Parts: sequence; C-alpha cells; structure tokens
Amino acid sequence: MNIIRYVAGGKMNFVILLNGPINAGKSTVSKELCRLHPCMAHVEVDDLRGFIDWMPLFESIPLNLKNAAAVGRNFLEYGLDIVISYPLRLDDYKYLVDSLNPYPVYSVTLMPPLSVAQTNRGGRELEPDEVERIAVMYQESPPRFETILIDNSEMTPTETASLILNWICDSAANKK
Repeated sequence: MNIIRYVAGGKMNFVILLNGPINAGKSTVSKELCRLHPCMAHVEVDDLRGFIDWMPLFESIPLNLKNAAAVGRNFLEYGLDIVISYPLRLDDYKYLVDSLNPYPVYSVTLMPPLSVAQTNRGGRELEPDEVERIAVMYQESPPRFETILIDNSEMTPTETASLILNWICDSAANKK
C-alpha cells in the first residue's frame, strides 16, 4: 500500500510545489520523488515553456503556469499525486494553489547556499547568464510561502526526496 495514501487516509491526492532558484536541484529531486512515490507525476514547467520558447521568458510565465495547473489537474483527476517544479514568485504560488484547489498543496523550497547553486551540479553546465540570474534570485530573497525550507547542499537527491515525503506523511497524520 502507498504509505502517503495510507497516512492521508486515502481521501485525496496531493500536490507538491517544489520551489527554489535555478540549479537548486528541483528537477533532480522531482524525479527522485517520482521514483520513491510511484503514484506521482512530475510537471516540469520549463518543459511546458519549450512549446513557446520563441516568447520572451517573462511574457511566457503566466501561460506556463496556467498550462502546469491544467496538466496537474489532469493527473490529479486521474488519481496521481503531482510535483510541480519551478522558481515561484508569491503571485505564482497563489495562482497555483487557487488553480489546484481543493487538492492539498505542500510547498517546499530548496535553498542551497549561493556558492553551491552557482556551481555545475550533476550533469548541468551553467551558462554565464544562468549564473547571473541565480545571483539575482538570491539577492531578491525569495518570498517566504513555503511550509518547509531545505538546504539540500549536503544531501543526496534521495535523502532530500525522502525528507519531503516523510514531512508530508507527518503533516497528513497531524491533520487527522
């Protein structure tokens, strides 16, 4: 039996909003969440942006999030839990929570130190403009809407995903 479904009482699927700056490990941790929790789908907002990559990034964000919410709802209605990964602003977060209502949303922010986020991690080679955007994201100090903030710089993706899933189990059990 799926442990999260058991702890949550089997009542409703749930959503993880996985937030964090560029190169914080969101995609890798999302894949690991899906591996550890097989009834989960990963909605990668950057992949949805690929359909309209000719559109300037800041113009495309509202459409990317609308598509992420629509795809996420399809998975939820099919009986799957979802993780949506993207560097979220407060308005983005509010939009997704509203769009995915009534499904419970667990908000997680991955926040390794700036020096870690600006290094090549895993198989990713950062472009100079990405390194600059990472610095800007840290300077802007991300909005504090997460319910758990994780410095994953000393953790493997498996450890990070396990921490998130255990936290959701504990949170669901405490709501009973």
